[in-house]
Amino acid sequence: MTRLLIVDDEPHIRSGLQRGLKDEVETIKTAGDVNSALDLMESNEFDALIADVRLPGDRDGMDLVQIVAEQYPRMTVIVITAHGTVEMAVEAMRRGAFDFITKPVDLDLIRQQVRRAIEHGMLREENHDLRTRLADAGEIAGIIGKCTTMQELFSQVRQVADTDATVLIQGESGTGKELVARALHDLSGRSESPFVAVNLGAVPETLLESELFGFERGAFTDANRQKKGCFDRAGSGTLFLDEITEVPGKCQVDLLRVLESGEYNRIGGEATLHADARIVSATNRDPQMMIEEGTFREDLFYRLNIVPLHIPPLRNRREDIPLLVDHFLAYFCSRHGREAKRMDDEAMKLLIDANWPGNVRQLRNIIERLVVTVSANEIKAANLPNDLHSSSQTKRQGITTLAEAAESAERAAIEAALKEAEFHRERAAKLLGVSVRTLHYKMSRFELH
Repeated sequence: MTRLLIVDDEPHIRSGLQRGLKDEVETIKTAGDVNSALDLMESNEFDALIADVRLPGDRDGMDLVQIVAEQYPRMTVIVITAHGTVEMAVEAMRRGAFDFITKPVDLDLIRQQVRRAIEHGMLREENHDLRTRLADAGEIAGIIGKCTTMQELFSQVRQVADTDATVLIQGESGTGKELVARALHDLSGRSESPFVAVNLGAVPETLLESELFGFERGAFTDANRQKKGCFDRAGSGTLFLDEITEVPGKCQVDLLRVLESGEYNRIGGEATLHADARIVSATNRDPQMMIEEGTFREDLFYRLNIVPLHIPPLRNRREDIPLLVDHFLAYFCSRHGREAKRMDDEAMKLLIDANWPGNVRQLRNIIERLVVTVSANEIKAANLPNDLHSSSQTKRQGITTLAEAAESAERAAIEAALKEAEFHRERAAKLLGVSVRTLHYKMSRFELH
């Protein structure tokens, strides 16, 4: 049901708009001043408001716009006036108006704008309902999940966010490690300072030191100016070092120095600088295995891993998939100016059953593609990519991927060794042929306590 309130001090304009818009909305009420309009709002619910700027009494249309924005935020407002100026339009928008139309009113234009205003309000209502469902199900700083593992992760993030402890986030590619790092920053006392993210795996080894620490003018050929590094740019904010395990040995030593002493030097510089940023790092690899292989420093790992956080792959949190799908549908429909879309039951089942090797990032990309390419309001199974059909069919036939099979076998072997060793971890590690550190990491990953 759509409900409209028209506020104008001229009776013939009120009646004219009422006649002209009767086919666009189901209920129309009118008022001649702000106080009468507010009385109607107290006893009725309205989806949209058309208000003249110049109204009799001690409050005008601009005051009404602001009152509606503050007290009735779900109502969409269109302002009309015979004395329109650019400044007035800007002020109306600043106070919360959806549109600004000058008199004499073009009925075709105002019908079109009323339709747009109502659609805008409906989409806003849908987004509000979605945010409510997300809040009930579980969301923190844009990360969505209602499964037990994600709820535990949210609890850990809240607990450590407002500390200076270094955090190491581990998880497969596409699980949302940078989102977790941003959540730690946004929920901390450093949130007003910069969040600087650098993908260490994407920076050539020859440039990595200057990217992290910067350089002084004249430090080398072509260094014709000073360059600030990531530690400089982060200031007292948060520095997120993604793919930390890709850092070569020399830079590992330099990073360890910063973590231990808080000091560093720009390339070619003599002055000792002090780092104030909180360090959050991430990796999709097993650091314990790299330590044993001799490719990652154990002392650096311990400095980075004061607080370990593990993000589960999407295949281990399938109950979150419908929630993520609804979120991405609403987001991309709004972003690309599409009407609201939904996933039909068969399509949703295929999405839930898929393998998702690319995790949440892959799901997000597929939903955006569907929003852009499917013209219907309902997305059907036939619209989904062929690889999703095949991976869902594989799951229904009881076939596991190699990654899933290896993970299952590894977990079973650890459980068997722990039982055989009567949960003595050193003996269990010996039975498995790994170090105690690796066993601890694997137990944490598989939530074996």
